[in-house]
Amino acid sequence: MAGEIKYEYKTVQTVRGTDGLVISKMEKDGWELVEQAQGMLRSTLNFRRPKKPQPWLLIGAAAAVLVLLAIVIGVASALDDGGEKKDESDKSTAAASEKPSATPTPTPTPTPTATEAAAAQVITPQNDPEFAALLKTGDTCDEANLDFATRHKGQTVAFNGSIADMAPHGDYKTRYDFLLGPGDKGPNTAVGPAFKYEDVNIFDLKLTGKKIPATVGAGDRFRFVAEVGEFNADQCLFFLDPISTEVR
Repeated sequence: MAGEIKYEYKTVQTVRGTDGLVISKMEKDGWELVEQAQGMLRSTLNFRRPKKPQPWLLIGAAAAVLVLLAIVIGVASALDDGGEKKDESDKSTAAASEKPSATPTPTPTPTPTATEAAAAQVITPQNDPEFAALLKTGDTCDEANLDFATRHKGQTVAFNGSIADMAPHGDYKTRYDFLLGPGDKGPNTAVGPAFKYEDVNIFDLKLTGKKIPATVGAGDRFRFVAEVGEFNADQCLFFLDPISTEVR
C-alpha cells in the first residue's frame, strides 16, 4: 500500500549488565526496541527501524560516471605502457654498451633470534600505551575497542586478567563461552573491554603453570595470551582466540 511504512529488523545478543548501554546506542542510530528476552548470561534484544528509500537516480548516475572513468583510465594506461616499453628498450641498449662494474660485497645484517622476534610481536600493557589505556577504560562500548581491534586484528596480546563469567555454549556440556576482564576481580570487574572466548573447551585454553587445575570457573586468575579478533559494536564484545593461559 502507498504510504505504508516498511521496517528493517535486527537481533542483538548482549552480555548480562550491558543491555542499557546497547539499547541507548541502538536508539541513537534510529532503532526501536520491540522485544527483550533475558537469559542467564546473555539477553536477546529485537529492534526495528523504518527503511530508507533508495536513491535509484543518483545510483544510476554514479554508475555511469564510474564506467566513463574506467574507460578513460584504460586508454591512458595503454598509452603510458607504450611509452614505458620504449624507454626500457632504450635503457637496455645503453646498458649493453657499458662495461660491467665490480659488485660490492653486501655487509650481512644481523637478524633477531626467533625468541626476540616473537616477544616483539606480542602487545602488552608494558610495551603498548594504547593497550594499557584500553584495559582501564570504564565503557565496554567505547569506540577505542573497535579502533584497536581493526588495526591489530590477527596480532597477539597478553595481559593479566580473570574469568568474569562462564557458561555452556549452546547445548554443549564441554564447550563454553568465557567472559574475561583485566585485573583480579572476576565477576566484579568494572573496567576494560568485555573480552570473550566463544565456543571453546578447557583444552583450547592451553593451560600452563606450576599447578594446572582440572577445571576453571568465574573468579580464576590467569595471564591470557590471545589473538585479536573482531569487536562487535552492537553487543559491546571484544572477541579473542586463546593461544595460552598461564595460571597466576
